[in-house]
Amino acid sequence: MIENRPGLNALAHLALIAGVVIVALPVWIAFVASTHTATDFSSGTVPMWPGPHLVENYSRMLDAGVSTSGTPPVGRMMLNSLIMALLIACGKIAISILSAFAIVYFRFPLRGLAFWCIFVTLMLPVEVRIVPTFQVVAGLGLLNSYAGLSVPLIASATATFLFRQVFLTMPDELVEAARIDGAGPMKFFRDILLPLSRTNMAALFVILFIYGWNQYLWPLLITTDAQYYTIVAGIKRMADAVDGLPQWHLVMATAVLAMLPPVAVVIGMQKLFVKGLVETEK
Repeated sequence: MIENRPGLNALAHLALIAGVVIVALPVWIAFVASTHTATDFSSGTVPMWPGPHLVENYSRMLDAGVSTSGTPPVGRMMLNSLIMALLIACGKIAISILSAFAIVYFRFPLRGLAFWCIFVTLMLPVEVRIVPTFQVVAGLGLLNSYAGLSVPLIASATATFLFRQVFLTMPDELVEAARIDGAGPMKFFRDILLPLSRTNMAALFVILFIYGWNQYLWPLLITTDAQYYTIVAGIKRMADAVDGLPQWHLVMATAVLAMLPPVAVVIGMQKLFVKGLVETEK
């Protein structure tokens, strides 16, 4: 047992408070900046308390956007990011769980080699292969499309590895019982493996949704139509104002709005997320 020492407890509490302040302070500054006007930043100082323009700034970004940067309303960019994140998360889970199922439960030549070929792709993220990937997407006519935003990012060696490890912990008796009952491979997968893996799928969904939502370089590269801009790439375009200084109060308002969906997903799926990481249903 850990000895209860007042000094250590106080130090731990101070470290916790310091960590919260370090994480929360930039968010607070962004929120405060989003409630002021552009002139409040002309002196080079950042106010520390909210201003009177919160409703005005957020309404402008949600309804009209920033014309000087060519970005559409924030609502449209958030919808694009939501569609892209959902396609990436659901696509990764669907492909990875099927590939892990095939690797664990089917006997075919070079099965181990197939798994390691998938695993090696961890060393080839989209940033490394971005030029050939762009050429393929452009050749297929997928620029400025949801398919172009999501399909190159769907394959996931990490998710395949995680599902493989989950399936390896399943008792062999489940396979034998299903075989005796006359269940085929897909019925075994649908009726037994999927229910036992739902918390793992939920935990992985949270991680992959945030991964898809935060994508920056790939959407910035393949979208030239403002109707397909994502929220993260839109923030970059707003900060790079061509015909004037960036309107930082509107950039910060957009950044605050961009944080809301990932936070909502984490809070809404918190119990499933923790359960999928630390518990099993087997």
